[in-house]
Amino acid sequence: MIRAPPTGILNVACSLSATPRAELHAAGKPWKTSDARLVLEDGSIWKAKSFGARGTQVGEVVFNTSLTGYQEILTDPSYAGQFVLMTNPHIGNTGVNPEDEESRQCFLTGLVIRSLSIRTSNWRCTESLGDYLAKRNIMGIYDVDTRAITRRLREDGSLIGVLSTDESKTDDMLLDMSREWQIVGVDLISGVSCDSPYEWTETTDSEWEFNEGQDLGHKFHVVAYDFGIKHNILRRLASCGCKITVVPSTWPASETLKLNPDGVFLSNGPGDPAAVPYAVKTVKDIIGKVPVFGICMGHQLLGQALGGKTFKMKFGHHGGNHPVCNVKTGRVEISAQNHNYAVDPASLPPGVEVTHINLNDNSCAGLSCADLKLMSLQYHPEASPGPHDSDPAFGSFIELMKTVKQNK
Repeated sequence: MIRAPPTGILNVACSLSATPRAELHAAGKPWKTSDARLVLEDGSIWKAKSFGARGTQVGEVVFNTSLTGYQEILTDPSYAGQFVLMTNPHIGNTGVNPEDEESRQCFLTGLVIRSLSIRTSNWRCTESLGDYLAKRNIMGIYDVDTRAITRRLREDGSLIGVLSTDESKTDDMLLDMSREWQIVGVDLISGVSCDSPYEWTETTDSEWEFNEGQDLGHKFHVVAYDFGIKHNILRRLASCGCKITVVPSTWPASETLKLNPDGVFLSNGPGDPAAVPYAVKTVKDIIGKVPVFGICMGHQLLGQALGGKTFKMKFGHHGGNHPVCNVKTGRVEISAQNHNYAVDPASLPPGVEVTHINLNDNSCAGLSCADLKLMSLQYHPEASPGPHDSDPAFGSFIELMKTVKQNK
């Protein structure tokens, strides 16, 4: 239902066919619900119910097409500064558990869903989604038309929004907040990276390992730059036999090279790669000296360090069902992706090859340069959540390090 209020702001309210009922968590206790509003910068206002934390937050609204894995999405640091709208209408049925955390905390600004599960049912569940968000001070809303918002984002592009349960704030006040806030050009990486170096040793648990029996060979030392790194990236590298040293995003290249690593890994991370020139400089100082593998933000930083340019996409890629083609072999992978920026292949210098393309929009999804011993992917080979089609990329990085070491 769309109506025009006296202020001239466009209001959108979700009409519900069923009578609202108290939401229940696993113990059967009701969650407190309250009216909430999501105000987008285009002037639309979306009425909803709140769960999790209460208050007022501002962020960029993006939609995720994954059918499962909402906890891994919640703890992906690449969502810092963003509201995540799940296109899967039913969320919360499996609850949450400590094993599925992908980072030390939730970095996203809020969660937008259509239907909140009234009960949790999973043998691994330790608490409900609502309780989980409330403890971590993360806002969530439900009973909102997520399909209509998704169509708006697909047509107009990602929009800044304000989510509020504060009745003292008028619609106009929230609209002004959305139009004054900015995410382009903001360094979001410094807020999600670790503070000091540490060693990572945890591998993929045996019950989840799908690549047993692989020849690990020599144990390579990899320095992993934390631009917002996910735990499953580190698990997959460790499962490939790597000794891993994780360093902060501001760690100097000179200190990395002193560690004499066999390779350097550049992780995923949130926001605009052009907003972190210090990271681009670090990558410039490393490439050509040791093998390098970058994913997502790491891919974009490599593109800039090589002299290329990045640009903001209309609504980005977020989900676990994006088809990607390896242009050398013709192999198609269904991949997990989470990014709002892409590398412009036309801006890359000679000698840098585009190895993968996204089949939805033909955007650059992978790079390599044989002379500089580097490779990168715009998507997430570690998945979590998502399919395992792209996991062999970690093996390719191992082979790259092995070849370089043997040639030395």
